[in-house]
Amino acid sequence: MYQYDEIDQTMVDERVAQFRDQVARRLTGEISEDEFKPLRLQNGLYLQLHAYMLRIAIPYGTLSSRQLRGLAQIGCTYDRAWGHFTTRQNLQYNWIKLEDTADALADLAKIQMHAIQTSGNCIRNTTTDQFAGAAHDEIEDPRVWCEIIRQWSTFHPEFSFLPRKFKIAVTGSPNDRAAVRVHDIGLRMHKNDAGEIGFEVIVGGGLGRTPFIGKTIRDFLPKQDLLSYLEAILRVYNQFGRRDNLYKARIKILVHEIGIETMREKVEAEFAASKDGALKLPQEAIAQIAAQFAPPAFENLSGISADYANAFRTDFEFGLWARRNTFKHKQPGYSIVTISLKKEGAPPGDASAEQMNAVADIADRYSFGEIRVTHEQNLVLAHVKQADLPAVFKALKAYDLATPNIGLASDIIACPGLDYCALANARSIPIAQQIALRFRNWERAHDIGELKIKISGCINACGHHHVGHIGILGVDKAGEEFYQITLGGAADEQAAIGDLIGPSLNTQDAVDAIDTLVETYLRLRKSSDERFLDTYRRVGLAPFKEAVYVSA
Repeated sequence: MYQYDEIDQTMVDERVAQFRDQVARRLTGEISEDEFKPLRLQNGLYLQLHAYMLRIAIPYGTLSSRQLRGLAQIGCTYDRAWGHFTTRQNLQYNWIKLEDTADALADLAKIQMHAIQTSGNCIRNTTTDQFAGAAHDEIEDPRVWCEIIRQWSTFHPEFSFLPRKFKIAVTGSPNDRAAVRVHDIGLRMHKNDAGEIGFEVIVGGGLGRTPFIGKTIRDFLPKQDLLSYLEAILRVYNQFGRRDNLYKARIKILVHEIGIETMREKVEAEFAASKDGALKLPQEAIAQIAAQFAPPAFENLSGISADYANAFRTDFEFGLWARRNTFKHKQPGYSIVTISLKKEGAPPGDASAEQMNAVADIADRYSFGEIRVTHEQNLVLAHVKQADLPAVFKALKAYDLATPNIGLASDIIACPGLDYCALANARSIPIAQQIALRFRNWERAHDIGELKIKISGCINACGHHHVGHIGILGVDKAGEEFYQITLGGAADEQAAIGDLIGPSLNTQDAVDAIDTLVETYLRLRKSSDERFLDTYRRVGLAPFKEAVYVSA
């Protein structure tokens, strides 16, 4: 895990001191809210419906146990002892007082964290695969490249005021767990025919008001040219991206309007002029960063642990959890554990300070003190010995963190919606809770199998509804909350935008419609192995639409 050096720490400490002065001047009225707004946004501080919200950057979703305990303590001291993990691998506090924000940022700086560039029209927190460094299918650990991007992009003077916010995601595996095709720039590592590892560069993806799947602008980019090429893309976007219309300012609109061929010509021309300049990455610099992500001290293990096999065979609850929440590790004898933050009835992505402290303790004991945050709003212990899985399950269960539902209908992504967000048109959390209750029967949920339901409270799509197998979008109709439903979206390597099934529905009808859609799938599927998404792609929209509207 990367540790701040003296330069990093000084930079963050100085920013805290600077913001402390800005807050003090706002509190005395020396500067107005209009003058203060751009200053607070540069430090991740939003003004929401009921209170200020502080968004914390978790670089590439990786935390130490010390950092997670620090986040829990900050939640207790300055919030209501809760934190909300987001689809950007960030953490949000929803009840921060303005007068406390500088102290909260100072406490964050002590654990080598900050909120810089979690807002504004700049390059945001670079995200990646939550299984990075542990995944059995991984070509190379993508966090090394996320850290290189972080160092290049933080406070980049040329890209601090882009036409709009800018998001980059990196995956080091052929199975995309980072949703790279719905980011402004997606980077997919792969080997070329010569056995060299490089990047497929994808540009112009994004959700929100006008969703697009990103297009490949370069099939293969040598690793040493990464920053030069990113800089070329950002320069073209900075020059040609629209600034006259907020809704047409993202790079996805530029790529759509000029076409990927023209975009490629412009980027390649910019790249040709700069590729052998100061941004060319020397091998020793890459190695220096990579050393910070060296694998932990794994034991040499072989075969299946007898303790694990016995618990799997004799403990029904453990077996259920192990089947859904553990994943294959690259190191023999180890597993990856996903901790569900989707307990029935709980707001998706929320964790109490007590739960955060518990996860930190469990990580220290069983997973080298390291925790990951997923873009699907769960947590991960990346390196757990198989023999320790029964003990990890028991420890998680004591804190309501052992719900066996990863990838199932109740593992719902949802934005904060109208309960918190000033932009939302409808609530997301209550409808997520109602749907989760419909699928609380484990036998039915496991029979349904993989089903990704994603809910957004407005067109900005923070809940990624466009790429849900079932997507739900809250809309306002004359002061009442309604919900549009889409089908067939996906955020993996076969990314797709979902199809709208028909007119929006009120809350109760929308929840009933989800039930109907699932029952329709169960009736239409060829076998229990055919996933909801596969059935939809095979039969299309018509039978699902008919089930919801014609039969109603």
